[in-house]
Amino acid sequence: MANPKIEQFKKVLQMDPKDETLWFGLGKAYMNDENWKEAIPALEQCILVKPEYSAAYLALAQSLKQAQEFGKCHAICTEGITVATKNGNLLVIKDLEALKTSLSSS
Repeated sequence: MANPKIEQFKKVLQMDPKDETLWFGLGKAYMNDENWKEAIPALEQCILVKPEYSAAYLALAQSLKQAQEFGKCHAICTEGITVATKNGNLLVIKDLEALKTSLSSS
């Protein structure tokens, strides 16, 4: 059965495809369903729309790790740390660094 939240995000995104918060919400809804393969493109689109959206890098990296795309996950962690540093988002930096470190122990 389709997740009603996901369907609602998709519907609103058809009207406003440039809204990064909607892409982020869609990605997180897929993550909540553990649907990593669908979360990844939604979060990538979020970053395309707003490249300085630090939290999207963290969510994307988490989804990539769950999808076992470790190389891409490492690259997104590195990129996300740079963005989060520019934004002064210390919590995202901490979480991305921890995720990146966990990759080398996988």
